[in-house]
Amino acid sequence: MSMPRPAASAVDPIEAAIAIARNYLEAMEARDLARAQTFVSPRAVFVFPGGVERQDLAAIVAGSATRYQFVGKHVEGYEAAEAAEAADGLVSVYVRGTLHGRWLDGSSFDGIRFIDRFEIRGSLIERQDVWNDAGELRNPVR
Repeated sequence: MSMPRPAASAVDPIEAAIAIARNYLEAMEARDLARAQTFVSPRAVFVFPGGVERQDLAAIVAGSATRYQFVGKHVEGYEAAEAAEAADGLVSVYVRGTLHGRWLDGSSFDGIRFIDRFEIRGSLIERQDVWNDAGELRNPVR
C-alpha cells in the first residue's frame, strides 16, 4: 500500500510576494495608478530617500514630479524571505537595479543604483522603503 503524498502548496508565498512587487512596480512606471492600487494595503506607508513618507500613490507621483520628468527602473534581481514572525504572513521583498530617466532640466541619467524593500502581507504591500544614489548624482560630493 502506498502512502499518499502530501499536497503541495498551491501558492509559494515567496514567489507570490515577488510577483506582487514586480506587478506594482510595472504599474507605477506605466503610471497606471488604478492597477498599482490593487497591490497596496489601505494602511500602506512609502518611505523615500531622506525619510520622506508618502501615504498614497498620487503623492508618490507628485513627489517624483518635483525631481524628474521621467524615471524608470532596470531591475537586476529580486530577493525575498518570510520574516521570522512568518506566522503572520509577512514576506520581505528586495528589488535591486538601476534607475534611468530625465531630470527636470531635460538631461538624461542612467545607472543610478536603487534598492526597494517591500513588506507584503496578505497579498498587499504594507510598506515600501526606497534607497537610491540619485542625490549623489544630482549633488555630487567633491
